Order: sequence, then C-alpha cells, then structure tokens
Amino acid sequence: MALFRLPSSAPALVPRGHGLLLRAPEMSDFLQWRQLREHSRAYLTPWEPMWPSDDLTRAGFRRRLRRYAEDIAGDRSYPFIVFRESDGIMLGGVTLANVRRGIAQAGTIGYWIGQPYAGRGYMTAALRVLLPILFGELNLHRIEAACIPNNMPSIRVLEKCGFTREGLARRYLCINGIWQDHLLFGMLHDDFHG
Repeated sequence: MALFRLPSSAPALVPRGHGLLLRAPEMSDFLQWRQLREHSRAYLTPWEPMWPSDDLTRAGFRRRLRRYAEDIAGDRSYPFIVFRESDGIMLGGVTLANVRRGIAQAGTIGYWIGQPYAGRGYMTAALRVLLPILFGELNLHRIEAACIPNNMPSIRVLEKCGFTREGLARRYLCINGIWQDHLLFGMLHDDFHG
C-alpha cells in the first residue's frame, strides 16, 4: 500500500531526518504503541479526545489501522508513528487529517509524544522532517494546527516550526470530554523555509 498518491512507479515515502524515522503504523507496532500510550495516559489525557474503551486492545488497534488505510486511500488523512532511528524506539505520532483539495489544498496537523520523551525536542524535529513532505509531495498550500491555550509545550513546538498564531476558536474541539477553546495556528507554503 503506497503511503502517498504518487505515480505507481514511485516508492512509498518514509520521511527521515534529525535522527528520526516517520512511517504509517503497522500491526507489528501494536505492543510498543500500547505500552507507550498506556504509560503516558495520564500525561496525554488533558490534551486528547476521550479514548474509546477498547483503545489499547489489539482489536481496537486493528480497527484503527483499517480506518487509517481507508483515509490514506481516500486522501483524507496521513498518520505517522515517530521512531528514533538509532534504536527503533517509538516516541509518538503525527497525523495530517482533514485534508481538503480543490480550492483549499489544506490539512490539519495533530501530534502526541510519549511522556518519557516529552520536552526533549523530538516533536519539533518530527514536524521539521514532515513539513517538506506535506508542502512537497502532498502539494498542500496550507497546514493548520490547534491547541488548548494553556498547552505551552505544544505552542512552543508550533512556533519553533514556523507556524503563525491566527486567533482563538471558542469551544473548538471536544478534549477529554469537554468542549474547549483552542488557539489556531497556520503555515502557508510560502511561509515554509525547509
């Protein structure tokens, strides 16, 4: 299964750089993914939608992979797991979602980092690896992101990567079961200095 809509002769892309490797999730990632998410649950809960009751089960992961495959095939979403290349340790994940074509050529980026790896620059590095692919091979004009106003680590990641704060959206997303305000960020292809 090709990761991006490239000519059939082109290989699937697996972005690498800054000591990281990003690729689409596979069933073989389940155990490492479950351990990292389970260990980081209390850390991640304030920033994420509510987890399904079976989220950390093999069946839940398999269902997630099926949805990812459908979304990739439909050019709607592109999920990546972030690995440290030196030892293959899973650090977190990044997803380009809500891809819009036609007059918009835009998508929304979201990400998570496991608690043991937070605050060490890994997510900033992962976005710096991924942004050239999003503006290049995926040919997007605009990348959007949103975060809760008191999520200072996420704000720092976006600003370090060159995103511009564009405003506040009231009760924008339902996070941990509560509709919460979010700061909106954007980056245009013309803003990107890869």
